[in-house]
Amino acid sequence: DRKENTMSKLTIPAADGSGEFSAYCAMPKSGSGPGIVVLQEIFGVNHFMREVCDGYAAEGYVAACPDLFWRIEPGVELTDRTQAEWDRAFELMNAFLPLFERGVADIQATVSAVRSRCGGKVGAVGYCLGGSLAYAAACHTDVEAASGYYPVQIENSLDAASGIRNPLILHIAEKDHFCPPEAQEKIGRELGKNELVTVYSYPNVDHAFARTGGANYDEAAAAKANARTSELFRASLA
Repeated sequence: DRKENTMSKLTIPAADGSGEFSAYCAMPKSGSGPGIVVLQEIFGVNHFMREVCDGYAAEGYVAACPDLFWRIEPGVELTDRTQAEWDRAFELMNAFLPLFERGVADIQATVSAVRSRCGGKVGAVGYCLGGSLAYAAACHTDVEAASGYYPVQIENSLDAASGIRNPLILHIAEKDHFCPPEAQEKIGRELGKNELVTVYSYPNVDHAFARTGGANYDEAAAAKANARTSELFRASLA
């Protein structure tokens, strides 16, 4: 029962000494379990991100979603329902991109904080911008497993895959207008050479097919991707 999870907020010092940021944290009713760091879309730590954390807590994980926009505007919480919110989300993403490496360092700080709290292995899962960050986490942090949903622009950083030490799965939407066919082909071709990486392609669905309540939500594709992610974490974090 998700209502039996314990919700809290972690405060995490940034590794570069520039301040501290918060993370929404959902604890399983058992009080312990492996950890999962949930990586946000461009809408901040909103209802969907908290829902994902709560779902993993219900499965027995310590799940935390860090506020990665904190250097720009702390506490962002947008939806995908109005053009104004979309415009603000893209503004935030464009402001975040020059800070991407700091964001990855914040992910590592979150992983370390979750690891100290749960005392076990930690995975990462992310969506959209967070899907790209899940790929970066696999390349540059010590997560034991990572799952990235419809990542964007990772075709420009595939050389970083040499840093992958643990399993990574990516979920690519074939109709994703943010990841065109030539990018999808390059991702599949290059990452297919890495035995730690599995790239799944989902036909007839668009970007954000796993965002419940979103315009592109596809229940069947989301269920398949979520099952694959759950199996990854069961196999890698136990």
